[in-house]
Amino acid sequence: MKIILTGGASGGHIIPLIAVARKIKEKAVDAEFMFLGPKDNFSKKFMEVEGITIKHAMSGKMRRYFSFLNFIDAFKIPIGIIQALWNLLWFMPDVIFSKGGCATLPVVIAGWIYRIPIMIHESDANPGMANSILAKFADRVAVSYPSAQIYFPAEQVVITGSPLRDDINKGDKENARKLFSLLESKKTIFVWGGSQGAKAINDKMLEVLPELLKNYQVIHQTGENNFEEVKKRAGELGIKVGREGYHALPFIGEEIKDILAVSDLVISRAGSSSISEIAANGKPAIIIPLENSANDHQRMNAYSIAKIGGCVVLEEANLGEHMLLAKINEIMNNEKLRNKLTENIKVFYHPDAASRIADGIIGMVK
Repeated sequence: MKIILTGGASGGHIIPLIAVARKIKEKAVDAEFMFLGPKDNFSKKFMEVEGITIKHAMSGKMRRYFSFLNFIDAFKIPIGIIQALWNLLWFMPDVIFSKGGCATLPVVIAGWIYRIPIMIHESDANPGMANSILAKFADRVAVSYPSAQIYFPAEQVVITGSPLRDDINKGDKENARKLFSLLESKKTIFVWGGSQGAKAINDKMLEVLPELLKNYQVIHQTGENNFEEVKKRAGELGIKVGREGYHALPFIGEEIKDILAVSDLVISRAGSSSISEIAANGKPAIIIPLENSANDHQRMNAYSIAKIGGCVVLEEANLGEHMLLAKINEIMNNEKLRNKLTENIKVFYHPDAASRIADGIIGMVK
């Protein structure tokens, strides 16, 4: 059985693909995989560890605003379709599993041309333009949020939740304490801007960092492109990374489960995978949606969780220094609120999501 995996160049796409691939391997030991998508270091790093062959197909970005890059990207998509047709011809999979997004458009279209069965996964509460188009070429659509199912034909769609690695909520607090020299007597805040970091969150955290470190320890995932700037600015505040309870990292990999286990509060973007991993660990969270995200999907994700009392949402535009610090202290010092957030966010954790998607993919093999 041969399966093509395709997705964009971020943790929100690549890690769920790997979670599903691992489940398929458990259920069908003869399964053979190929990742076909845009060229980037992120997917290369993770797919190689899994022993998955990587091939590339060019793709453009679908923008809802005017940009001269739209004209350039208009040529990238047909080139990508030709590249995808070539790679699919040599591999000729039984099924294509797409994590969605504009990066997968050439692969899905090429698969449809060959009449290869296709499943796509929509992570967000409000589907983006790319997945709305891709659904027309797909046989099945799996969604994370119930609100997303109305955007797809009823006979196509199934609610599965977001696929996660089996061990994401099996972290070891002691491993994290040793790794970061954390004190058990002090609460820990994990600042998480997604796999690529979030400069806006970094900037806000640095504003309140001296005050935070009086009472808490902070683990801060900055993003590789932002790490040196954060390190420098922290130094200007008299804070050295790795000391005084402040631990900044450019990127977090397998240690994420240990960090989530030891965290008392998570401050995060509103990517579906990040929210799902927070939910799997039942952690109180302050969610800061990305402004101007495609189709406003991050705000929709965040408020879908806030509606059931599962997180506190702070808008980036209104994120003043005093508001952020006040919310952090309110959650950290209010046991009743912390318990409420912990219990309510767990509703969004679907431990069988990867397994259900794997079963669906296997069932599509002709």
